[in-house]
Formats: sequence, structure tokens, C-alpha cells
Amino acid sequence: MTETPHESLAKRLRDAYVAGAVPPLRDGLEPVDAAGAYAVQEINTRHWQAQGRRIVGRKAGLTAKTVQLQLGVDQPDFGVLFDDMRIADGGRLAASRTIQPKAEAEIALVLARDLPDDTTTAAQVGAATGSVHAAIEIVDSRIADWKITFADTVADNGSSAFFVIAEEGVPIAGRDLWSCGMVMTVNGAIASIGAGAAALGHPLEAAAWLARTLAARGDPLKAGDILLTGALGPMVPLSPGDQVRAVVGGIGECAFSFGGE
Repeated sequence: MTETPHESLAKRLRDAYVAGAVPPLRDGLEPVDAAGAYAVQEINTRHWQAQGRRIVGRKAGLTAKTVQLQLGVDQPDFGVLFDDMRIADGGRLAASRTIQPKAEAEIALVLARDLPDDTTTAAQVGAATGSVHAAIEIVDSRIADWKITFADTVADNGSSAFFVIAEEGVPIAGRDLWSCGMVMTVNGAIASIGAGAAALGHPLEAAAWLARTLAARGDPLKAGDILLTGALGPMVPLSPGDQVRAVVGGIGECAFSFGGE
């Protein structure tokens, strides 16, 4: 059977995981073609599920207004988290599993209840949250030199790769997710600082956007899902040998090492 244009783009991105980064997808996606980009992402999601990968949550991206302006969009995006993307807290990620990785510190939520409605509010997300964790997302791009548009990153599963969340979470009650400070160090030196408000104004607002968006698409968030709510500070390129640690005030910390095989 002849591949559709979206199927061809999806296969190009899948192949890039092994063969290396590819040029931007300008031949098949306009820079702000959200519908087409999510169609490509969905094709690969179903492909990977058929290969045995299991969805364990979602990530919100482009939650910083400055990044949205840079890419010419007025909305965040989302990607899928698979079980094999999780790196144990304190674990190691081999450099050979990445192409051009960068790390960013985030707040992760683990849901205790489903969020089925496309009108979900931040307060409802908070009520449905079972635990809050410090997190590090290791983003990567199958697009050469990170020359991405909105459509490129959406099609490429939100430029996702791997993630770490603190093994022990904390209850959400009494936690200040808005003004809590974040410090991420690489090899003991401060590499990125930020605060909870960087994630779409509030991590719960980012999660509520995610819940509404997925519910409207007929694929709502469920109890047990891990939600990465967006970067709290600038992302940092990784080099083999790096030791990365993120500390989020009042919530916890997590870490991983990069490099080695």
C-alpha cells in the first residue's frame, strides 16, 4: 500500500532514532500545522504501542511564553511518555541512546484519579493529584541542529526522549508550586535556575491545559499517569560524563548520570 504523506514523515522520524537527525519537515508540514503534526505524532504513537511500548503519561512542552513567541505559536504542545523512557532516579543514561540531548528541570504530577473532562481546571487537577515529584526531562530532537518549528517538535513527540522523577513524591496539600525555586546543577555547578511559575504561569495550569486538550481528543488522562508540566528554567546541553541534579524547593530532588555505555 502507498504511504500517506503523514505516514512517510512518521517513518522518517522513526528512522532518525537509529540513523541520526534529519532536516526539518518543511516538505510535508507547514511550520504551524498543528493538525498535521499531531497526526504524524499519533501514527508513531500507535506504531510504538504495537511494538509493545506502554504509555505511562504525557508531557507538556512550550509552556514558556518566550519559547512560544520564538516559534510563532500561542499554545503549548504535548508528547507521549512511554515506560522505556523513564530513567531511575540516580540512574544512568547512555549517550549512545541520544542524538543531541538537553536537560531541563520540571515538576511532575502523578494522578490518583482520572481527568475525563475537557473543562478541567487547575483546582481539579490539584484534587486529582496523588503525588508531586521533582523531575528532569531529557529532551532530544530528531531534527538536525534543533532547527525546529512548532510542527517539527509536535510531530517529533514534543522533542521528547527520557525523563527522571524523584522516587519518593510528596502530597500536593500545602505545597507552593508557583513560587517554589528550582536549581539544576551539572557536575556540581549551577546550570539552570527557575521557579514553578515558569510552567504556563503555574504547573497546575499546564496540567489542566493538558487534561482539557487530551479529553477533547478523546484520549483523557487517567489515574496513574505521570505528567511532566513543563520546564522551570533554561534547558542545558549534555555531554558524556555529566552528573545532573535538580532540586525543587519544598518538593524534592532527583538526579542521573549521562554517558558511558
